[in-house]
Amino acid sequence: MPVILTVDDSPSMRKMVAFTLVGAGYQVVEAVDGIDAYEKAQAQPIDLVITDQNMPRMDGLSLTRKLREHPQFKTVPILMLTTESSDLMKQAGRAAGATGWLVKPFDPNRLIEVIKKVIK
Repeated sequence: MPVILTVDDSPSMRKMVAFTLVGAGYQVVEAVDGIDAYEKAQAQPIDLVITDQNMPRMDGLSLTRKLREHPQFKTVPILMLTTESSDLMKQAGRAAGATGWLVKPFDPNRLIEVIKKVIK
């Protein structure tokens, strides 16, 4: 069963994403910000990361760059799930190493569809 790390400072958003993923048969590890996520990613194998952009301590782009610097996460898909929708932010996401970009509020079916496309 693939393990997905979800990163969001909003407890309600983490619950909605986790509910969607568990219902689709994925195992979920939740993190409250980029620092928490980086520590959890190093503690166990992760097949995919879904991260918010705007968070305290470490935002999603910083987390993405930090994960991409680590050989273990060079090929792990990273999806940004955020309220940010500007082309500039999406370009910054691609430059940081993000695999894809989804805008909140998210459609659960679309989220699962995208995950199935990027997860190995």
